[in-house]
Amino acid sequence: MKKKDYLKELREMTEESLRERLRSLAEEKMKLRFRKASGQLEETHRLGDLQRQLAQANTIYREKFVAAEAK
Repeated sequence: MKKKDYLKELREMTEESLRERLRSLAEEKMKLRFRKASGQLEETHRLGDLQRQLAQANTIYREKFVAAEAK
């Protein structure tokens, strides 16, 4: 998925679904870290990609939180 499409999809999500996405991304990151530590992860670039997605989702979640507080 292209970056702009991914960000657009995140911005269209509700806070609840965005929170769920953050939880699932964090869980997936943890699983990949365990696989990397045990030497079973061949696609190590996925960790960086996942970290980037997690950061983008956190940023958008924070934007929504700040906007809700400003109202």
